[in-house]
Amino acid sequence: MDFMTILQLSDSSLRLATPLLLACLAGLFSERAGIFDIGLEGKMLAAAFFSAAFAFSTGNVWIGLGIGIIASVVLSLLHGLASITFRGNQLISGVAINFLAAGLTVVISQTWFSQGGRTPALTGDARFSEIVLPGAASRIRDIAQQEPVGQVYSELLSGHSILVYIALVIVPLTWWVLYRTRFGLRLRAVGENPAAVDTAGISVVGLRYAAVVICGVLCGLAGAYLATGLSAGFVKDMSAGRGFIALAALIFAKWRPWEALGACLLFGFLDAVGNRFQNIELLTFLSLTFLFVVLIGGILLVLRLVALLRGKASASDLAIPVITLIAGLVFAIGLPELDTSAGVGALLNAIVLPVQFMQALPYILTVVILAGFVGRAIPPRAGGEPYVKER
Repeated sequence: MDFMTILQLSDSSLRLATPLLLACLAGLFSERAGIFDIGLEGKMLAAAFFSAAFAFSTGNVWIGLGIGIIASVVLSLLHGLASITFRGNQLISGVAINFLAAGLTVVISQTWFSQGGRTPALTGDARFSEIVLPGAASRIRDIAQQEPVGQVYSELLSGHSILVYIALVIVPLTWWVLYRTRFGLRLRAVGENPAAVDTAGISVVGLRYAAVVICGVLCGLAGAYLATGLSAGFVKDMSAGRGFIALAALIFAKWRPWEALGACLLFGFLDAVGNRFQNIELLTFLSLTFLFVVLIGGILLVLRLVALLRGKASASDLAIPVITLIAGLVFAIGLPELDTSAGVGALLNAIVLPVQFMQALPYILTVVILAGFVGRAIPPRAGGEPYVKER
């Protein structure tokens, strides 16, 4: 596999990970405040429909984006009303939002456009176009003739819609808000011990509603990107379980923003591999997987080193990233060198993974994560519990 193929896979992984990342960060804010939200799927779906519908009707994608965010925030406030004000069951409220969005988007779309529950195709200013960064080539032929650094710049860093760059900026912004601001400290405290926050004279209800609104805005961005950036219109159930995958990524990341970025990139990578390789030899698939493990291990190692230098981590925290990086390098380098004419190499090269398996990879990983095979993840202690103020 050549370098350009790896770059194209990485580029697709970033694009496909963007809606997952935005939804994952949305759930991060909500659940850090103690409000479990499995309605991410429904809010993404509603935002996708309304953004595409209004973008087509007005010919302006920014108007569509704004309407999509408003639709998502309305559903978020509905969830907040049910789970915060009326202290209802948060899981049931989230399920209801998913059902409501799945039904209403199809009914309204059919009534509005009469195209079987979908919107007309978006063109021109009705959808987000790709941004070519200064000095970057835009054609595959020109990119292939560049040096490796230029190829990375032109193929991987350049050529995305503005929402992809916004999603990447939101990751450090989320970290800063949660861990470096008074609002973030209070938000995390509400998810752990709301009674203590209330005793300090801070409104638990206000903070939780703020988290719910932020969740709605981020889900709105995710849904709008699906319909106006990644695709060119809305189709029935186009979120395709991404809200639930985002929740699995959030659990995998243990409710931390930088880890959430790595988890979402992993899901995006699996989705990209499934789209690009319909039938792939097991040997090639394993080589790709371990190359990505090297990437994730390197990112985690850098983050841990930064934390160590700042006194926020110990030397023992480097063990897992280092082991991950070394193991990934060993297998990524060793597997392509296997003799495919006999032995294990021939066996791995002879096994062809079917297209159905490749397309199911993100969902298989979701089940693996939720089954607890990636380690124990402890949610905020007050998560899922309505707060009743003591008199």
